[in-house]
Amino acid sequence: MEKRVMTVSKRRRGLAVASALLGGVMMLSACSSDGGDTSSNGGDTSQAKADEAAAKKASVADIKITPKDGSDNASINNSGIVTVSKGTLTDVEVTTADGTAVAGALSADKTSWKPDAQLERSTSYKVAAEAKDSEGRVAHENASFTTVSPSNSFIGTFTPDNGTTVGVGMPVSINFDKAITDKADVQKGITVTSSSGQEVVGHWFGANRIDFRPDDYWQEGSTVTLKLALDGVEGADGVYGVQQKTVSFKIGRNQISYVDAKTKQMKVTQDGKTVKTIPISAGAPDNKTYEGIMVMSEKFKETRMNGTTVGFTDDDGKAEYDIKDVPHAIRLTNSGTFVHGNYWGAKSIFGSVNTSHGCVGLSDTKGANDSSTPGYWFYTNSIVGDVVVVKNTGDKTVAPDNGLNGWNLSWADWKAGSAV
Repeated sequence: MEKRVMTVSKRRRGLAVASALLGGVMMLSACSSDGGDTSSNGGDTSQAKADEAAAKKASVADIKITPKDGSDNASINNSGIVTVSKGTLTDVEVTTADGTAVAGALSADKTSWKPDAQLERSTSYKVAAEAKDSEGRVAHENASFTTVSPSNSFIGTFTPDNGTTVGVGMPVSINFDKAITDKADVQKGITVTSSSGQEVVGHWFGANRIDFRPDDYWQEGSTVTLKLALDGVEGADGVYGVQQKTVSFKIGRNQISYVDAKTKQMKVTQDGKTVKTIPISAGAPDNKTYEGIMVMSEKFKETRMNGTTVGFTDDDGKAEYDIKDVPHAIRLTNSGTFVHGNYWGAKSIFGSVNTSHGCVGLSDTKGANDSSTPGYWFYTNSIVGDVVVVKNTGDKTVAPDNGLNGWNLSWADWKAGSAV
């Protein structure tokens, strides 16, 4: 018996020990788990609290600068612009590399800033902006960029000028300083509209020039608007437009003058009615005047005309003529055709003999101040864009790109020169 008791006692003691050990393991596991979580959560909580505190101190004002930092081919129109959301701008500084400040202004609501004028090409700029959110917390943003270089950009010189009044024949003519290979993209960036509702189409003359006109002459009294949206448009490989501009001009009364080299008379009409008939002297048989529709592109009260500039020289290379004070000169072609006053010819030639080197001459007086002369009258009553139609000279029709003379193309041929 004693032995059995001892055995039972040992078993119970062993079970107790095992139970204690299991309980200890369970307790230890529980403590270890709790203690481990406490330690870990404590560290995360501290970091989270620190992050939360930092977030509370950080401004929510979101500043954006155009173009993005590091841009090296930036626009000269839409650059240096700063905007902010969830806040207002408190300070914006834009400077060139040498520290020169760029003038600009905040919007009324202080959510944007832009330069007062177009930026310069090939120039590096730095932008520093500061803003505050609704709780007064400050945010900062900085950027630097370099604008597009002249070698990587193109500009179009256009005529007529903004705000001018021109004749019914005046096309919109744009000459680019770089050859355009992506003509369709460039043409899509140019819009010409008329208050008359006339359809206006562009026609390319080579790689550097595009003109715009309607089917028939502009309607008198209408307003024509040219919009250039060429900023960032790639006109050729690696060459981008920089112009963002809208201009408009007004069409004046409808004046068309008809020169007949056979009768040696010029009939001036306004709105279809003849207002004056002027005797003229056109190009001599050896130097005939071009035929066709020509548009006045420039006016000079007095100008110098030298034969060497248009190829009229003698055997010694000297100018066949050099007149330093030609009165009342109105240009019709780039190659040197003018309607102009003539004081050196006999009065008897006008209306009877064609004697010029290709121009249309009107009787005039030296000094360009005699209001009684036909030259004075025609000059005074003409504006750039008026039309002169010349016939019966025996010469060829003027080339449509020699001056602003695209009216010599049919509407079908004109539209065929469009890239869109």
